[in-house]
Amino acid sequence: MSSEEFEKLHEMYRSLYEELKLMPEKALRSHGEDRKRLVRSFDERQGEAEEVTHQQSQRALLLQGSESLNNASQSIERSQRLAAETEQIGTDIIEELGEQREQLDRSRNRLVNTGENLSRSRKILRAMSRRLVTNKLLLGVIILMELAILGAVVYLKFFR
Repeated sequence: MSSEEFEKLHEMYRSLYEELKLMPEKALRSHGEDRKRLVRSFDERQGEAEEVTHQQSQRALLLQGSESLNNASQSIERSQRLAAETEQIGTDIIEELGEQREQLDRSRNRLVNTGENLSRSRKILRAMSRRLVTNKLLLGVIILMELAILGAVVYLKFFR
């Protein structure tokens, strides 16, 4: 209710109150038709005041309803903003999780490749160690044969 409307309503009630205070005197002084007219005018003014009061209360209820509706609308807007922010955060998280999955897949593939390379390296090292042992044995046999030949040559030349 605006202050201007409140002031108008207050003025109406003040004038009705003043008339009500003077009513017993006027009613006693007036007779018949004047008394009826006085009561009728008072009733009309009282009806006007009640109608204005009713309109003001209806207006106040309407304003209160509008305010509640505005508050609900604002609450819905806030909820929608929050839902949009939450959806954006969820989308960002899903994208980040997708990137991390790709990184994990690449890491797993590298690990598998590394494992395969290690297996090949072990096979190559085993083959190299077998060749090394074979070469050492062959070298040992050659040395023993050379020693045997040398011993035979020395025996034949000096002892025979």
